[in-house]
Amino acid sequence: MKKMLMTLAALSGAVAVAAIVTAAAPAGAADMVGNCAVTGAKGSVALTPAVAGQLTVEVNLPAPGFWNGDTPEAIKDGFEYCLAAEIAHRAGLDKVAVVNVAWDALVAGQTKNFDFAMSQISITDERKKVVDFSTPYFASDIGILAKKGTKVDGAAMKSLRIGVQQATTGADFVERRLKPKIPASVYPDTPSMFTALQAGQIDVAMTDTSIVLAQAGASNGVFEVVGQYATGETYGALYPKGGANNATIDNIIQALIDDGTLKMLSAKYLAPAWGADPLAVLFFNPGT
Repeated sequence: MKKMLMTLAALSGAVAVAAIVTAAAPAGAADMVGNCAVTGAKGSVALTPAVAGQLTVEVNLPAPGFWNGDTPEAIKDGFEYCLAAEIAHRAGLDKVAVVNVAWDALVAGQTKNFDFAMSQISITDERKKVVDFSTPYFASDIGILAKKGTKVDGAAMKSLRIGVQQATTGADFVERRLKPKIPASVYPDTPSMFTALQAGQIDVAMTDTSIVLAQAGASNGVFEVVGQYATGETYGALYPKGGANNATIDNIIQALIDDGTLKMLSAKYLAPAWGADPLAVLFFNPGT
């Protein structure tokens, strides 16, 4: 998710590990991790994981399309899950342990004992002060979610009641670039923001276009994405600062980009979840 770094003081004690789930390749199906059909040569890359025998990946849930399921126990596939499964396979590991953590602590570099995090995390210079990032694997802008039928255009945005998630680059964009007349309402997570939108407490919710498209697709027609703002931001895997495996995992991700695996995963998991081409969503000018 497009999230900006909070101060460390505000983040003290923020880690909230909800659960850990292990997905092992089923017997007789060595080319599967969870529900992901993995590719490439197993064990072709040497990696010493943070926890022996498994790849430990942190995420902040929910993240439909990227991690299919609201809890670690339920997740067996999705774009980022299967990307992690590919990395585990090529590193010779059969298990992917998914750990749900608090977002603020994650981007502040306060979580421990993991190999990397994938949670639609935008790469920013501020975050690079406390964590490392992989090569970018996904591009995303900031989308605008509204109840279906709501009339929204660029000029109207500055007068609307806008909801954002705390510690996100979406929240930073609204405050610093959009500068609405009414200060944005700030929510601790996307579910509470979307609930506020459905209850009519806000007029629009703003976060990554990928995330609001997924929410609209899962809303049974209640919500729609009415516009977006171009940011040029990209997602990357978040690594522990100076981690011994960072360069190795980065090489695997680049190989998965080069061999077309990421395009395949996007077509399989993101297009159905979104139900729309993000490039077809109207772009607004924040200066309007």
